[in-house]
Amino acid sequence: MEEFAMASARPLPVIVLADVSGSMDANGKIEALNQAIAEMISTFAEEEDIRAEIHVSVITFGGDGAKVHKPLRPASEVRWEAMSAAGQTPMGEAFTVAQSLIEDRNVITSRAYRPTLVLISDGLPTDDWPPALEALLSSERASKAMRFAMGIGDDADKETLKAFLGDDRGRVFEAHEAREIRKFFRWVTMSVTSRSRSANPNSVAVVEPTDLEDFEF
Repeated sequence: MEEFAMASARPLPVIVLADVSGSMDANGKIEALNQAIAEMISTFAEEEDIRAEIHVSVITFGGDGAKVHKPLRPASEVRWEAMSAAGQTPMGEAFTVAQSLIEDRNVITSRAYRPTLVLISDGLPTDDWPPALEALLSSERASKAMRFAMGIGDDADKETLKAFLGDDRGRVFEAHEAREIRKFFRWVTMSVTSRSRSANPNSVAVVEPTDLEDFEF
């Protein structure tokens, strides 16, 4: 049965766009983000289902521009390496990197379920992000992606994060403490694992909570 499951499971991509600008170095934000992502990957690695295998990639944007911190791999194969924070917030570059990854059919094959995109930031973008976001949201695959966004602290640009969701009804999660960062990622984890276990992982409707405190883990 295990061999059959490995042969039959279709990839379910989860792509995290993580702000690693200098401001993320304050108040334990980058440490909390590292821990939350590592916990999410660990949980995904334990999922076993004949329908879906969760794959994870992490794109960072900060002092060195946007880059792939962890290439897309099955969660069980990802070995987490902590991110560090420095520099500005080139969010537009991250959108472009994400689009290239999602639309590359050598990386995400036609067998894959629709991807999940997760954006986290604590400030204002410092580059020309609107054209890059428009290109991402209008691209063939990214336009169908499930999207989550979280703003960390009072300086997070809620309007940009809401634009990323591409839905007027979408809610930007707000985190003001390290524990809220972890709760957000646990909720993302719950949503993705629910998809992976469903009869049709492409058609699951996720109900957004009205408050992070509604979820106890």
